[in-house]
Amino acid sequence: MATNLENAPAGTTATLAPPRRTSQRRVLRLAAVVLPPLAVFAAFVGVWYLVSYVLLSPDRRFLVPAPQRVLRVGFLTSANLTQELQGLAVTTRVAAIGLLIAIGIGVTVAVAMSQARWIERSLYPYAVILQTIPILALVPLFGFWFGFGLFSRIVVCTMISLFPIIANTLFGLKSVDPGLRDLFRMQHTNRLVRLVKLEFPSAVPAVFAGFRIAAGLSVIGAIVGDFFFRQGTTGIGILMSLYLSRLEAEQLFASIILSSGLGIVAFWVFGVLGYVVGRRYDRSA
Repeated sequence: MATNLENAPAGTTATLAPPRRTSQRRVLRLAAVVLPPLAVFAAFVGVWYLVSYVLLSPDRRFLVPAPQRVLRVGFLTSANLTQELQGLAVTTRVAAIGLLIAIGIGVTVAVAMSQARWIERSLYPYAVILQTIPILALVPLFGFWFGFGLFSRIVVCTMISLFPIIANTLFGLKSVDPGLRDLFRMQHTNRLVRLVKLEFPSAVPAVFAGFRIAAGLSVIGAIVGDFFFRQGTTGIGILMSLYLSRLEAEQLFASIILSSGLGIVAFWVFGVLGYVVGRRYDRSA
């Protein structure tokens, strides 16, 4: 049976790596990706145990309960887990609605500013002011205007999430290669064609970077709204405030972990969407 070396043309050298060596390289790459986060997580858990069992006296150990107590009381007790998941579902809905509204408003405003300099000069300073205003100071005002239900929490999420979307989308739309822009102008293309076929494909990485930042901020906004309003449908932030007042540290830690997981999932989802959309635009280009 002829081998690859026998079938290879004269003057060429076979460079095929043995299958075992290829599998070893894959294992090493996977280890390089997985082991560093696992090492940091192990160090974090070790510090957690150190604080709980060494630095705190037994009568103050309730301030930082050990990981196994958080796991047993916060996650393995069905009543507590059900309550936390219900609150997380409410917070997820508020964060998702606020983020979608912020995406619609932010992308629209950024596109308008990219198409006319006078629109950018008119609106961008107020976008910066929106970022610098302490949202926490406005939360009582939103409650006074809109009540203390889900609508006020959605307003808080939208305001917190808006600026990164505007700033990143505008940056991406204005970062087009000047040579390509001149080429489109030489073809006498209109603004809409340049926006759809040139500017948006070039702006995809920056746009989704803004979406990832805004996704995390929307979760923060939903929890902040829960903390301050404390009325209406119970979200995870209201549960945190309740657990804090009752000194139920295990449930409080479990709620914090679930909230962090929600933020990570939101960040990851937009990271994957950005990768998929970016590859599709690259192939079309």
